[in-house]
Amino acid sequence: MRLVLTATLLLLTLSACSSEPADPPPATRGAANESAPAEPSPSPAPSPPAEPVAPVGAKLLTLEGLGALRIGQAVPAGSGWAERGAQISESCRTFSSPAHAGVYAIAEDGKVRRITVGQGSDVKLAEGLGVGAAEAEARSAFPGFRDAPHKYSDPPAKYLTAPNTASGDAALRFEIGPDGRVVLIHVGTMPVLGYVEGCA
Repeated sequence: MRLVLTATLLLLTLSACSSEPADPPPATRGAANESAPAEPSPSPAPSPPAEPVAPVGAKLLTLEGLGALRIGQAVPAGSGWAERGAQISESCRTFSSPAHAGVYAIAEDGKVRRITVGQGSDVKLAEGLGVGAAEAEARSAFPGFRDAPHKYSDPPAKYLTAPNTASGDAALRFEIGPDGRVVLIHVGTMPVLGYVEGCA
């Protein structure tokens, strides 16, 4: 009898221990959460500072070209670049685009050989030079450039040309006006880079 009584007490004790719910009832849970301080959410890692970015695409003239217009390649179809005005040669053609005021391209035998940036254009080189820059700025950015007398204007007008034009690679040429400022910037390959009147 004592053994049965002990077993019964043991069963009652075990059932009392296991009858507690694993989670507190919803009301208790809400109250517990309200009283506990909220854990701070981790703050995001700080972003690295942005690096300065050179102008890109349609506003940046490089030795490769201007946007989709590339030296040594055909004028891209659907780009807005088209022949406008009278053309003086069948093999040498000039192209312009309404989206690029003051800029024109020269193509020979179907390939772009030169891009010229002139008055009214906000296109610049990666160095930040554009039309209107002082000759001193151009010389400072490109100290090895050769100068030659301008064909139509008196000094200080001149041409400043990269020294590597004989390589056949694209090169850079500035035209300096009588006021000592850049009036035209050309990128292209010789002999077209040296043309002084469009296709001539």
